[in-house]
Amino acid sequence: MTNKKDGTKIIKVDTLARVEGEGGLYIKIKDNAVQEVRLKIFEPPRFFEAFLRDRDFREVPDITARICGICPVAYQMSSVHAMENALGVKVEGPLRELRRLLYCGEWIESHVLHIFMLHAPDFLGYEDAIKMAKDHGAIVERGLKLKKAGNDLMAKIGGREIHPINVRVGGFYKVFKKRELKEITEQLKWARDAALETVRWTAKLPFPEFEQDYEFVALRHPDEYPINEGRLVSSAGLDIDISQFNQHFEEEHVEHSNALHSVLKERGAYFVGPMARFNLNFDRLSPISQEAAKQAGLTKTCKNPFKSIIVRSVEVLYACDEALRILENYEMPDHPFIEIEPKAGTGHGCTEAPRGMLYHRYAIDDSGKVLDARIVPPTSQNQKTIENDLWHFVKKYLDLSDAELTWQCEQAIRNYDPCISCATHFLKLEMDRE
Repeated sequence: MTNKKDGTKIIKVDTLARVEGEGGLYIKIKDNAVQEVRLKIFEPPRFFEAFLRDRDFREVPDITARICGICPVAYQMSSVHAMENALGVKVEGPLRELRRLLYCGEWIESHVLHIFMLHAPDFLGYEDAIKMAKDHGAIVERGLKLKKAGNDLMAKIGGREIHPINVRVGGFYKVFKKRELKEITEQLKWARDAALETVRWTAKLPFPEFEQDYEFVALRHPDEYPINEGRLVSSAGLDIDISQFNQHFEEEHVEHSNALHSVLKERGAYFVGPMARFNLNFDRLSPISQEAAKQAGLTKTCKNPFKSIIVRSVEVLYACDEALRILENYEMPDHPFIEIEPKAGTGHGCTEAPRGMLYHRYAIDDSGKVLDARIVPPTSQNQKTIENDLWHFVKKYLDLSDAELTWQCEQAIRNYDPCISCATHFLKLEMDRE
């Protein structure tokens, strides 16, 4: 932060640490009033939607998985749901449960990475997890072991933990006998206990007093805590089928970002991710997860984004518990996938990535070639809300020292676990030639 002669203060962070991707922060303050807030995403655009055009529909899950090395399953699952929607196919029974099991592995590894490696150092005053480990070695070690349980589950069901190769439209390339999953079951029993301990630990962290009146948006399923399916709902009354996404949401270009801002047409900024899921689906959590949340001091409504670290811990506990439920009741499917013949159509898919709701839409022709693709990742949906948080947070905490205020502004961004790389493939390239 620098002080200028006219009383203007500038908070400028050229490169944000402990987020996935490259971005910066700029805040301008004058006469004790916030004048400008910019979360700058300057990572180059990646044009994944353009890459998908003219590709066979069967290739899409493997291509979209490359959008993110931390959350590849989210992109695979949203893409297969969209393709199956276009083709009139419904995957149910054990195959559906296997998909949910794979997604649980991703929730575990992604959330745990953020909790222990990226977010906890903020609350404990460390620059990074390596320095934190010198004083809290047992906690970091538990986090690494817990993350490994999620990675091992992804590797078992998905074929490998980074960019899984076992997912296909209609199901999987390979399925498993129940005895083949015994080892991962024992590992997840330990992980559930470690996740419960993590909820208790995060609840004791120091949290700034900061709440906002957000519009939370997430999937809601009639029987389950949302992962793969459901209707899109919000805390302000939105309740729509996934196919109506484009009627209610739109993306806006902002000059300072290589990612578009997604907004609700009716009301503007909204909030996706663990906090949204928790606030809209508390009653769908498993009993052990609900009780752990209550013991951690959470009610059915949580509006302090700094407490998202507790909510993520509750979701890790839920994912471990849900994975164990699926494994206990699992029966090997008769066939690894449903045979699908291509036909022309447009399909919509929406699943809950660890960081929030992820929407896909594809149009395909009679031969199964992709004509058009649209992907809306969580970070582009949260970007406007992050900037709003910074605006209100700085206004409330102007009495902090320059260093403290800058530190907590960075922490406010990390509350959302932004995946900046995922967001940048949205930039529209416009060229004028004379």
